[in-house]
Amino acid sequence: MSADTKIAELLTELHQLIKQTQEERSRSEHNLLNIQKTHERMQTENKTSPYYRTKLRGLYTTAKADAEAECRRVPAHGILRHALDKIAEIKSLLEERRIAAKMAGVYSDSDPPRKTMRRGVLMTLLQQSAMTLPLWIGKPGESSDYVAKQGDKVAARVKAVDGDEQWILAEVVSYNHSTN
Repeated sequence: MSADTKIAELLTELHQLIKQTQEERSRSEHNLLNIQKTHERMQTENKTSPYYRTKLRGLYTTAKADAEAECRRVPAHGILRHALDKIAEIKSLLEERRIAAKMAGVYSDSDPPRKTMRRGVLMTLLQQSAMTLPLWIGKPGESSDYVAKQGDKVAARVKAVDGDEQWILAEVVSYNHSTN
């Protein structure tokens, strides 16, 4: 299967996941809007009456039940997490294709060959990449298992010759897990 076909397939899957996300959001939006409107009415009247307390208690109970039902409908890892994985996979395929073209000496007009880059240009590239870099969402206390791959653009802390530590912007060329 070619990279273009795989990317098109992944984009179709991502589109379906986005539709599912919107459906899940629409299911719970009504109750959340009612809660917000009730809070606004309470603030305009500057008092908390038993009527509003009872109404809010019922709305919160319904919203909680909706959230629990959504957790049962959605797989354990969640639709959003699955969509983020798809985005990372698409980005990875595009980056692999770019690196392969770079190694073969084939460059597009939008990606001319450069030996050195000014800081501003590298910052722009980093910012563009950051929009679709793999996003790690962990539970409290959990650590990330992501290891930078060749071609990733990173902010890295390095020691200068004089012993000072500085942050630099760079593209990963290789990674050795036994060194810092």
